[in-house]
Amino acid sequence: MGLIAEKTLARVDDAIKSARSASPGRAHLGASIIGRECEAELFWTFRWADSADHPARVLRLFARGEREEHVFNDLLRKADVTVWDVDPDTNQQWAVEAVGGHFGGHLDGVLKGLAEVIEALVSEQKTHNDRSFKDVRAKGVETSKPEHYAQMQIYMHLMCLAFALYQAVNKNDDDLYFEIVEHDAAFAERLLAKAEKIITSDFPLTRISDDATFYKCKFCDQADVCHTRRAPQVNCRTCRWATPELDGDARWSCGKHHRDLSVEDQRVGCDGHNYLPTLLQSWADVIDFEDDWVTYRSRLNNQEFSNGHFGYSSNEIRAAHDLRAIGNKNIDQIREAFDGEIKW
Repeated sequence: MGLIAEKTLARVDDAIKSARSASPGRAHLGASIIGRECEAELFWTFRWADSADHPARVLRLFARGEREEHVFNDLLRKADVTVWDVDPDTNQQWAVEAVGGHFGGHLDGVLKGLAEVIEALVSEQKTHNDRSFKDVRAKGVETSKPEHYAQMQIYMHLMCLAFALYQAVNKNDDDLYFEIVEHDAAFAERLLAKAEKIITSDFPLTRISDDATFYKCKFCDQADVCHTRRAPQVNCRTCRWATPELDGDARWSCGKHHRDLSVEDQRVGCDGHNYLPTLLQSWADVIDFEDDWVTYRSRLNNQEFSNGHFGYSSNEIRAAHDLRAIGNKNIDQIREAFDGEIKW
């Protein structure tokens, strides 16, 4: 056996993760996840409450899924199917949006010329491991992959197309499965109502389980904030002054500074950040508030603390890995003595 290039592999993995962390990420609630059953997860995701730290191997799997789109399209063209992988009017990826631009997604493409369907239809392409592939082939996409089914229903609805072609590939042996899905307008409308409910809510919605050890919660990117292990990330979307407006262009406004917030503004935030109190309601009760601060009583230690001016900054609360430390008298004395923030 030759020399195993562990250091070079580690550098490759680091480069993949660095590129991912530099990506701005999704600003809207995505059609690709609206079919998930936990509304709390969708709420926390839209509010940028926490972010996933995927290992490089998982990021490579994501990238492979994107590369497979070109393979699918090449195969379809060889079968005399017309493939529009970009919108010919914009030369950009097909995009749909709703709820004032806060909800939407990007299609893999639009097809025409199938043997079974004459008119144009949505193209949706997915990679599967062996077990997943066999399950979707046996049960059909609606039963086996409800998130994929919901995604296609949104695309068909907003594109005014009656059908979609679901294309699945088995990554183990390159076996293919194609399924034509018909538009269900009533189902799509329910999904749009669900999206609006999530986007306009200023409090966490019902979670799938109150048990943090429930298997779906254990693998959720939002589990820590949802089950009160940590306070949410600090950005405009977790601040009490920010509001998603529904008049178009995915606009967010700031009631403190009386201006609109760009996506970059929302990510960076400002020194005046105050947590939206409902985001802390699972462990703290509001006692009093003014423009620059909110005072709470922690149910974890029965101590009072303030978030904002003359109190804990949101960054301090977020950094605490044990929320029982917030409001601790000894910690408060140290903060006051040194006139500084606690670096947990």
